Amino acid sequence: MTVADRDPRAVVHELVAGVTPLDEREAEDKASTLGWVDSGAPLFRIARPATPDKHLCVYAALLDEARRTVLLVDHVKAGLWLFPGGHVDDGEDPRATVLREITEELRIEGEFHPRFGDDPLFLTVTKTRGEHSHTDVSFWFVLAADQDMEIVADPREAHGTRWFVLDDPTEWAPDHFDPHMARFRAKLLARLGTPALIS
Repeated sequence: MTVADRDPRAVVHELVAGVTPLDEREAEDKASTLGWVDSGAPLFRIARPATPDKHLCVYAALLDEARRTVLLVDHVKAGLWLFPGGHVDDGEDPRATVLREITEELRIEGEFHPRFGDDPLFLTVTKTRGEHSHTDVSFWFVLAADQDMEIVADPREAHGTRWFVLDDPTEWAPDHFDPHMARFRAKLLARLGTPALIS
């Protein structure tokens, strides 16, 4: 998926504009991101580790809807359980980025979850911690997955992988995940609805 025939800035604007905010925080992040995109500021990271200081990223939430689980990676650099993902290349469509990243990090071919399509479910703006602190503007996409699929995590990116049960709050200690994970989980659960009762 490329944006060769479209202005990359217009593609990003469209993706941001299509997000329905969960809460006031996401509404503020959406408004500030639209202002940033429309300002003409650079959107894509062009040099490691963090040039420009603010740039686009993606997360891939791999969802096994039947089991109501999502796959996270034990991220090497962050020391947290995160969704696979990464930086959007210069001029790249973020939807292409998210598919590329899971192929690179997990050696699987991804497909967008039919319930969510190729629109991001969630949008965050996060000031990162550490030596090269910068601001990530992240699209969180939902992809279809199956717990039985074979996954080979890139050891440069992850110590390992694990499926987390969405409906079990004991699995989601806040200090183990991205700071926005609880909000993402709440939004995803709201869209999925109450699990079906087994008769």
